[in-house]
Amino acid sequence: MRILLVEDDAGLGEGIRTALKPEGYTVDWLRDGRSALHALTDESFDLAVLDLGLPRLDGLEVLRQLRAAANPVPVLVLTARDATADRIAGLDAGADDYLIKPFDVSELKARLRALLRRSFNRPQPALEYAGITLDPASQTVTWQGQPVSLQRKEFILLHELIAQPGRVLTRDKLQQVLYGWGEEVESNAIEVHIHHLRKKFAPELIRTVRGVGYLVDKR
Repeated sequence: MRILLVEDDAGLGEGIRTALKPEGYTVDWLRDGRSALHALTDESFDLAVLDLGLPRLDGLEVLRQLRAAANPVPVLVLTARDATADRIAGLDAGADDYLIKPFDVSELKARLRALLRRSFNRPQPALEYAGITLDPASQTVTWQGQPVSLQRKEFILLHELIAQPGRVLTRDKLQQVLYGWGEEVESNAIEVHIHHLRKKFAPELIRTVRGVGYLVDKR
């Protein structure tokens, strides 16, 4: 899952990014509202964590412009503005959730998991597909009842595919999900991850749509 973190405090931003990466998130980090609006408009993210007191463009205005453009990306507002009127303004502008600084990192993680479940219309956090059970909360996978060890990027890739059966995910989309800005990506990286997943589960699990991307069939 790919998250855009928008936070102008360098220490807090680095702390959040460090805390979220082991959870299976690819975290891209920006420090001003105008850059965030451009990124959310031009690229694909599963979630956004948005501070309100941002340089260049206030977080509330980022939210208003996103929703005015019918951009549905789930947004968690993360701010020190704790007055009731501020919370109402954030929610009315289009925030999906609102967390006050200072906060506990475990609560932030739980709120992000809840937003992801709602965005995928899943009442339960675990995914089941063709003998595979994938639990984002515990970062575990089983295959026909037996645990399977996956590398972080394999886990993310498998999650993306089985969360959307029947939908072709392009190579570019998968690369965006797996690799943050500034990460060097080898030309065959996606193919290598797909090969490993087929070996660990079944060759027919992931289908190649030549020239387009990959999918798991709808069952």
